[in-house]
Amino acid sequence: METMLGFVGLVITTLVALFSALALQTLLLRAAFALMQPATANRRIPQPVVEHVAQLVPRAVSRAH
Repeated sequence: METMLGFVGLVITTLVALFSALALQTLLLRAAFALMQPATANRRIPQPVVEHVAQLVPRAVSRAH
């Protein structure tokens, strides 16, 4: 019985160490990705407004015919 309890304790300790190492690795990986992004990464291409798209649709249809 004592051997089984020792083994269960070892398994639980190993699982806790595994998940804590996984959490630490994920945290460090996210930090590395955040540091690798260029300074212009937040600039996004502006989305076309609905009126502009509404003008492009008839133009595309007329070209298709």
